Amino acid sequence: MFSGQIEIVMAERVYLYDTTLRDGAQTQGVDFSAADKVRIARELDRIGIDYVEGGWPGANPTDDAFFADPPAFKRSRLTAFGMTRRAGRSADNDPGLNALLVTPARVATMVGKSWDFQVTVALGIELDENLRMVADSVQHALTKVEEVMFDAEHFFDGYKANPAYALAAAKAAYDAGARWVVLCDTNGGTLPHEMRRIVSEVIKGGIPGSHLGVHCHNDSDTAVANSLAAVEAGVRQVQGTLNGLGERCGNANLISIIPALTLKMGFDTGIAPEDLKNLVSVSRALDEVLDRAPNRGQPYVGNSAFAHKGGLHVSAVAKDPRCYEHVDPASVGNLRHIVMSDQAGRSNLVARLTEIGVDLDSIKRESLVRVVDQMQVTFDAREATDLVDLVKRLEHEGYAYDQAAASFELLVRRALGEVPEYFQLERYRVIDERRRNAHGEWITLSEATVKVEVGGVEYMEVGEGTGPVHAFDVALRKVLTRVYPALTAMELKDYRVRITESTVGTAAKTRVTIESEDDKGHRWTTVGVHTNVLEASLEALQDSITFMLFRFRDE
Repeated sequence: MFSGQIEIVMAERVYLYDTTLRDGAQTQGVDFSAADKVRIARELDRIGIDYVEGGWPGANPTDDAFFADPPAFKRSRLTAFGMTRRAGRSADNDPGLNALLVTPARVATMVGKSWDFQVTVALGIELDENLRMVADSVQHALTKVEEVMFDAEHFFDGYKANPAYALAAAKAAYDAGARWVVLCDTNGGTLPHEMRRIVSEVIKGGIPGSHLGVHCHNDSDTAVANSLAAVEAGVRQVQGTLNGLGERCGNANLISIIPALTLKMGFDTGIAPEDLKNLVSVSRALDEVLDRAPNRGQPYVGNSAFAHKGGLHVSAVAKDPRCYEHVDPASVGNLRHIVMSDQAGRSNLVARLTEIGVDLDSIKRESLVRVVDQMQVTFDAREATDLVDLVKRLEHEGYAYDQAAASFELLVRRALGEVPEYFQLERYRVIDERRRNAHGEWITLSEATVKVEVGGVEYMEVGEGTGPVHAFDVALRKVLTRVYPALTAMELKDYRVRITESTVGTAAKTRVTIESEDDKGHRWTTVGVHTNVLEASLEALQDSITFMLFRFRDE
């Protein structure tokens, strides 16, 4: 498995600088608490990111709280962000600049203008005064902290408009003693060929690549490509965020940049192979803080990053993964997934069953028919010639096993007689009520009553919720958690409903997909199909509960 790859010998060092705690906090809908920042910072330190920018001291109470009690780092260096002195003030008499220099962070990053248009229009000052502001601020900061960086804001736009001035701003910081001069594509409009050219010209202009960094935004969807192009041209520090979080279209995604630099370009990023295997968990940790579903299609770490659906692809991957995989999934902590769907062939089936530890020859068609006969489908299960044919027929009914691997595994294991009947839903009733509350506002309340048999004992419970599915889930959990306490750790993370394409109009079938997670980070997805959306939801929900009890109860 990827044994034919040439072993990469690490060469030059490229330093990594994370701005998730500041740039990421500027994302629409994101509001980090100080505790959130501490958790993310520890994840970054765990894998060995060189610099972790904690935020802007004095800008808001959250950043002040973070810097008042920052986490202790083992590998990373904490960095504080701010701006150069203001016009008309000396560096040692500027409250904003000095707030940056009195935190526990021993590295300071300050932003300043490098585009003449921004200097004259946004700041309304003389061009030479801006250069003095940059130099004075860097020199003053070096008397207070160990290391100073200068973020040359709008550098690439400025360079295109006035190369001499943009370079002069960058050199003012470098000549004043800045360890790093960071060239910022603030508006995200630069393309890779421009990035290579401009970085090369900056180096020729007198700032060595060993003192240059790059900070890219993703407004042209080229932030990662631009960052790699800048490294190729000579910069040796790359700034970015986890999962590309950031204002507008986001920042350069460090989760993609790190393996590209390490596995593909041969640079030493300080991220050891064992740390690289934690990329998936670090990416998911941010999603958990944000309470959002992970991006399945995210390169390297997404659930679909190494998922193979087409039968031709799966057949080739079975012979050698390099046929359709650019790196070994395990190198970044991910897994290969073989997807079952109506496009699947026998290769998919064999690979998927091998993945879950099932021998194809052990599955008898008659046993599959018995299981499917309990489902509410329109075709005669006895017409299916084999498991592949059966899956394709079920997908035609509306089931989507490429999205619901847990339901597929339950289908197979039930046919093998391996899945116990953990509970039996005898009957249920759901009532929706719409009424006015004490304030005269209309509210909707759902109430569900369930009768469930568990181990020969019948239970009846009532649950209330914001909708019928929620109410049913509450009532069912009241029963099952008595017998199966592990279910208290199960949480529904995503719920999706769509009309299947096999039927139309009022008789159309509804497909419900539920994604669940437990307290150990296991995630699984189940599917239900019915003309009644509640019935489809209950099928997916019951499968989700059953799958957890079957696969993860004792872990």
